[in-house]
Amino acid sequence: MKIVTSKPGKVALAVALGALLTSGAFAQPSQTLPPVHKNGAVEYLSGGIGQDESAAMEMASRQWPLTLEFATRDKGHADFAANVQVLVRDDKGRAALNTTSDGPFLLAKLAPGHYTVEATLVGKTLHQNILLKAGQPAKAVFVWPAGTDKADS
Repeated sequence: MKIVTSKPGKVALAVALGALLTSGAFAQPSQTLPPVHKNGAVEYLSGGIGQDESAAMEMASRQWPLTLEFATRDKGHADFAANVQVLVRDDKGRAALNTTSDGPFLLAKLAPGHYTVEATLVGKTLHQNILLKAGQPAKAVFVWPAGTDKADS
C-alpha cells in the first residue's frame, strides 16, 4: 500500500501548529506520534501521515539526531511519499538501519558520525551523505522526480 499526501504549506503548517498549541496536544505530542521501533541497536519513528501526525513528528524531530523526509515533485510543489526503503550505512559501510518508512518522515537515534543514506522509492534510489554531531540534529530531504510514486499505483 502506498500513501502520498500533499505537503502542507507554511500557512497550513502555522495553522496546524496553532491548533496543536491551543488544543493541548503540544503538551502531549506522544498521542499523535507513531510508535518507536527498533532495528538492531537503532531506535526510530516512521510516519507523518495526516496533518496532526506530521506536525507532531516535525516537533519531535528536534529531539532525534536524524530526520529524513521523503517527497515527490508534482507540478511545481512536492507531495509526501511513503513506503520508502531506507538503508543507512556507517563510515565503514555497515548497515546501521535498514527499514521501510511508514510515512514521509523517519526519525532515527544514531550515534554521532558519518553516514550514507540510501532512500529507494519504486526502484529509484537517491543517496545523501550525513554528518551527525552530538547535540545537533540533522535533516536530509529526499525528493524524487514527478511521477516516481505513480509506478506502483
